[in-house]
Amino acid sequence: MIYAIVNILGNQFKLIENKFVYVPRLSSMNLGEKIWINQIFLFSKNGFTKIGNPFLENINIQIEILQHLKGNKIIVFKKKKRKGYKVKNGFRPFFTKIKVISFSEIEK
Repeated sequence: MIYAIVNILGNQFKLIENKFVYVPRLSSMNLGEKIWINQIFLFSKNGFTKIGNPFLENINIQIEILQHLKGNKIIVFKKKKRKGYKVKNGFRPFFTKIKVISFSEIEK
């Protein structure tokens, strides 16, 4: 099994080939666009693992943007006991659905 731990917009995600992942909204990308990710912390292939310091230099991952969507509503409720203070807010986070196309290793 091939997988990698990558940095996307400051968050770490485990990417597996031909699997879908929901990441924070990549607003500058269009649907169907294929991009390369080069901020890879860890790469594992058939039990052999490479760890970057902080990133690996010779590995790139190609992903495809499939969909932009909104997540489920998250309720934020604040209360202070015995003060009569209650505030209820909510929001729906924005996500982008991506698919991992391929991993490429650059030989040095």
